[in-house]
Amino acid sequence: MLNLVHLKVLAAVARHGSVTEAARELHYSQPSVSHHLARLEAATGVKLVQRIGRGIRLTPEGRLLANRAAEILGRVDAATNELAGRVGLRAGRVRLAANASTLSTIVPKAAAALTEAHPGLQLSLYDRHPVEALQMLRHGEIDIALVFRYPDAPVEEEGLRLLHIGDDPIHLISRQPEDTIANHRHSAWIGGCDRCRAELTAVCRHEGFTPRIASYSDDMVVVQALVAAGVGVTTLPGLALRAHRRPDIHATELTGFRRQIHAATYGDPPNPPAVAAVLTALTEAATPTATR
Repeated sequence: MLNLVHLKVLAAVARHGSVTEAARELHYSQPSVSHHLARLEAATGVKLVQRIGRGIRLTPEGRLLANRAAEILGRVDAATNELAGRVGLRAGRVRLAANASTLSTIVPKAAAALTEAHPGLQLSLYDRHPVEALQMLRHGEIDIALVFRYPDAPVEEEGLRLLHIGDDPIHLISRQPEDTIANHRHSAWIGGCDRCRAELTAVCRHEGFTPRIASYSDDMVVVQALVAAGVGVTTLPGLALRAHRRPDIHATELTGFRRQIHAATYGDPPNPPAVAAVLTALTEAATPTATR
């Protein structure tokens, strides 16, 4: 029979690729970690780890079980939080992942409101790109993923529920006031993540050209510094400009281009009370973005 402690050990070994590091994370001795792995192999009847020199690596079976272990442990943690939430928001923890622009604007405002309304509720935050946040949500590692998507994006997978909490306008970032995309047909552009580059390309193609992306960064501070230095131009959402705005760059809102901010949860409704309280706080904190 599978044991949660054994699965916890295997998941830690998979994360670190080392018995020593897994023992350090779990506050176990190295022999104890090795013992748990051996017990797990005996329970499953398959070899889960292999010795490679002074280190170890997981077998294909070990990797499969480690992935499932992370998911199982996440679900157990989520169930624990849900039960705590049923007490009436006097206790419990909600785990939320969001990208930098929302984590530095919407989330702090929501967190402050939650602290005042529900002081016993613990909000744990993770800085993650939407793709990573959704992966964590699927594995039960978080309870809410705050993500952005575009109106024409494919339908999300079954079981994933999206709460639309607001829209975020897109801006051209350059050194010229009242600038236009058409002025930069031959300019160097700065691209970000895959989703952001796809958005940038779509905006430029709407003006009849494909952007020449010469530099890459997801960091709103770095991107604005590069624009200010004349390295290139780019687009940024309004929330990123609310989080950080250099005085020597100009932002021109692009009419007709917005991305949607959604709070994603997993599983069937209704949401646990603690999760519902966080969703309400996020919705109230997502005020319209006005960048001038």
